[in-house]
Amino acid sequence: MTAVPPQPTLTDGELTLRPWREEDIDTAVGLHDDEMVRWFDFPGLPERSNLASAIEEWHRQYADDRRVVSFVVELAGESGPVGSVEVRRIADGVANISWTTYKPYRGRRVARRAVRLLTVYAFGELGLDRLEAKVDPENRASARVAIRSGFRREGLLRGATTLQGERRDVAVYGLRRDDPRPDTLFGWTALMDSVLPKKRVIAHVVVRDTAGRVLLCQVSYKKDLELPGGVVEPDEDPATGASREMHEELGVALPLLGVLAIDWLPRWEGWGDAVEILYDGGVHDPGLIDELTPDGFEIRGIAWHSADALAGLVSPLNARRLPLILSEPTRLHNLRDGQPIV
Repeated sequence: MTAVPPQPTLTDGELTLRPWREEDIDTAVGLHDDEMVRWFDFPGLPERSNLASAIEEWHRQYADDRRVVSFVVELAGESGPVGSVEVRRIADGVANISWTTYKPYRGRRVARRAVRLLTVYAFGELGLDRLEAKVDPENRASARVAIRSGFRREGLLRGATTLQGERRDVAVYGLRRDDPRPDTLFGWTALMDSVLPKKRVIAHVVVRDTAGRVLLCQVSYKKDLELPGGVVEPDEDPATGASREMHEELGVALPLLGVLAIDWLPRWEGWGDAVEILYDGGVHDPGLIDELTPDGFEIRGIAWHSADALAGLVSPLNARRLPLILSEPTRLHNLRDGQPIV
């Protein structure tokens, strides 16, 4: 085994990370509280012997090619530990990072500054390529530390752990060595993009014939008839998405003449909420249907349908909004779940 260098002391001039020492034990044990017990899933407040054994194990794992590096956090003007941070290798070039701030020192940006010091050390001295933090979604304080330290929220592991015997979700936050710094414009916007809400955008096309009927598709995945169109892809504008979907489904992308309706859709049968744009596909001779070619996979058939015959053929959503749109096709309809917003 290659000898490892002594564990260093890191500082930003006011906040310091240093190796654990025996004289830290009594102070640290006395500063553990119920908040730490909850989020670290401890069986209870630790005894002195528990922390002493943990420190011994951390030192042993540091000596084993620095598999675990655990630091005490000190703050200028305060006596003894104010918290701790740790980096633990979980794969080649990848490590998990965790932190805690003791109760008297919370709200003073201790964890954020300690994590930033540790990330510089991890990407530099330890040569890591990626750090990740796993945070309970209800632990908002730790989530803020992760984001403000440059970690992007990457996803949710459903039911991935237990806390006090309860099955819980875990939010994963990640930081790569080559990520832009969070104090740059691109770095900050990438962070915000990882945590701000995202909605699906759906784009459908309302195609009418000279008799005032609407073109509907028999789809393979549900019994309700549906408008041509579908979900807009990432980095695709809605109009392009509507045209692409129509071409994929029917072999033709009709010119879009404008927007007939914008509809907000609430959660429904496992889907999250969404915004739907209904485009005007124009008025055509009924013979247009003979020029369209259903793909045979998603679309099994197409037909014209009048507004007064839609009940029972389409979803309740389309049963509410299509007659309204067909009755006033020259105006923009602002809808909420198929109903006019007034």
